[in-house]
Amino acid sequence: MEEVVGIPREVQLFSKPLTAAVICLALLAGGCAGAQQTTNLPQAAITSQVSAGSAETAATVTTTSETATTTQPRLSSTTSTTLATIEIGWAGDTTLGSSYGDPPQQGRALFSQLRSLLSQPDVMIVNLEGTLSVGGTSKTSGQASSNSYSFQAPPANAAALKWAGIDLVNLANNHSHDYLASGLDQTERALTTEGVKYTGLPGQITILRANGVSVAVLGFAPYSWTANLADIPQAQKLVERAASKADLVVVIMHAGAEGSDQTHTPQGAEYDYGEFRGQTRSFAHAVVDAGADLVLGSGPHVLRGIERYKGRLIAYSLGDFAGWGNFGLAGNLDLSGLLTVRLDKRGNLLSGHWYSLRLDAPGVPKIDAGKASLHLVQQLSQEDFSDTFGLSSQGVISAK
Repeated sequence: MEEVVGIPREVQLFSKPLTAAVICLALLAGGCAGAQQTTNLPQAAITSQVSAGSAETAATVTTTSETATTTQPRLSSTTSTTLATIEIGWAGDTTLGSSYGDPPQQGRALFSQLRSLLSQPDVMIVNLEGTLSVGGTSKTSGQASSNSYSFQAPPANAAALKWAGIDLVNLANNHSHDYLASGLDQTERALTTEGVKYTGLPGQITILRANGVSVAVLGFAPYSWTANLADIPQAQKLVERAASKADLVVVIMHAGAEGSDQTHTPQGAEYDYGEFRGQTRSFAHAVVDAGADLVLGSGPHVLRGIERYKGRLIAYSLGDFAGWGNFGLAGNLDLSGLLTVRLDKRGNLLSGHWYSLRLDAPGVPKIDAGKASLHLVQQLSQEDFSDTFGLSSQGVISAK
């Protein structure tokens, strides 16, 4: 797998507008290090050199199959020399198009109502379901089953992710291989072309850096084309390796049975139409034991509760986030959320926020003034877990 040291974040993704003069000065202060370096040498050490005038210090990352990415942080009123924290955002299942419909404006119509919100976190992550590809054979070709679906969006729609402020996508799920190896390869190329990072492939660790904090992101699902959710000891080893390379470790798990009746997080293994979908709680706890600082879940297509385990936040599912005619919207299936958490360099949760969303047909997320998803997550968190974080009526998450 290719090892990459990324380029600084583009100006339009900064949270505050800057004049041309200030942008120029900022680039000069950072040494104008805008060139991307790529090496195909396995097990080579990747060194990100940052000029003495930058708030970022030089970082060396030695990788095997991992992807290392150094990103320029969004500008903050407090510099990284005095604020060693990072805000991470998470939203659920996202499909950029399929045979059920192709969203207008090359996918941008999906995110237009939430673009400003998506652009705020230092690292914004979603679970990308389906492929960004053309042609090829789908996994459902010749099948008569009504419980299997294949999603394929034009590769050009990858640009909508970058436009919306999404920095990284998880590919560890049951739809990233919908058009087999060719579809997955095309998806990787489309994301790389648009500067969107990804994680979730076997052995993959993707490292990003912002505000002087390095974050390793890993994705797991119970499939051969992903890092294996079913092999918990091996997953722990990958988390331990990631923890040795970055300040923080974020684990994304695509786990759990699907459907409107699957809002509670059960003990033990979960299955969906006979397919193993993970030992959801055991896996989440195990990766925290191995060094994960934040665990983010997807897969059930409905909301699930939030647990505090050994001081770490586990969000078991945020439901579906964005799609165009491919997600069910009846009952609680249209409830969604956007979660942001601010962590310090040691992984301590300082604050967070739950933004209540509802999907409008054909699957476009918008802010829900009624806060229905917040109320449901509050209820599920209390009913399912002995320990959770404070979650106020305004969606504010507190450490105590």
